Order: sequence, then C-alpha cells, then structure tokens
Amino acid sequence: MKLKKFIRSVVEMPPEALEEMRQAFKKVVLPKGTQLLSQGQTCKKLYFIEKGLARSYYYNEKGKDVTVWFFSDNNMMVSVESFFQQKPSLYQMELLEDSTLQAITYEDLQKLFEKYHSVERFGRLLAIDLLTDLVEKLNAIQFQTAKERYAFLIKKYPDIAYRAPLGHIASYLGITQETLSRIRADI
Repeated sequence: MKLKKFIRSVVEMPPEALEEMRQAFKKVVLPKGTQLLSQGQTCKKLYFIEKGLARSYYYNEKGKDVTVWFFSDNNMMVSVESFFQQKPSLYQMELLEDSTLQAITYEDLQKLFEKYHSVERFGRLLAIDLLTDLVEKLNAIQFQTAKERYAFLIKKYPDIAYRAPLGHIASYLGITQETLSRIRADI
C-alpha cells in the first residue's frame, strides 16, 4: 500500500490537501538495525512504513530490553507521547529489517494541520487508532493468557513469527522465550 492509499483509508481529503501532505513526507531507505529514536530524545518524525519491520522498546531495571510495540508494512510508526507532546521519549525505535519509510516532521505536519481541516482530522483519527491499539494491548496483558496474547499478536501481525526475533516477540507478550516456544509447539 502506498502512502496516499493509506491516508485515503483513514480519511477522505481534497486532492490538493492529499498531494501537499504526500509531498511533505520524504522517502528514506534505511538498513536493519538503524535506531530511529533513542530514549531521552524527542521524536521529531512520524513514519509510514512502506516496507519493513520495526519495534519500540525500553530497557528495564535489570538492563533487559523489552519490546513494547511492533510496526510493519503499510502502517504508521511513531513514539506517540513524544511526537505529539514534543517531549523526550521513554522508548527507543529500531528497524528490524531493511526498510523503506516515508517521514514527515512534526513542524511540517503542524503546518498542514493548520492549513487543512481534513489533515487535522487525519491526525485525530490516527491518534484514536493508536490509542485503541494501546488499549487492546493493555487489555490483552491484563485479561488474557499467554496463549491468547500470542494468538492476538499473530492475528494483528500474521508473519511476525518469521520476521522478528523470538526474544522480541516474547518480551512484547510479557513471557519468557521458553514459554513462547511451548505455546508455538502447541499451536
């Protein structure tokens, strides 16, 4: 899916707004392992992943990295609280695959919000979608078994088991790699 198609899937907008928004996004091709954001930095860009896989993570008190979120093809990627509030992020973002991204700066997006009501609506609907995803993940962690959480992850990211390291998947699910291996063997 291309960026324009993704935007139109979220909200209809006049052709001139859509074209100006598309032009504000800049294409970047980056290798696996690229750090897009480090803890303590302010997230300055909103990304659309044309092709690739990334994750958001933090280091816990024991120094172990914990995956909070995965971002895959044809989806937006951002450190929500850092980007929209322009404050330092608690999380890091890294590419897990060679990736093709489209990126827009906070400043350029704000200008488009002010100029076009439809772009502002896009931002609001995107934020609602990201919030909904966050609540679904929180509910899964609080109310589902490890096996149910894995099924939820596979439904959301059907090919994640082949694209992301098992350690990242296990930490995202809040389980050990051994537990993940048992769940996968049962399925």
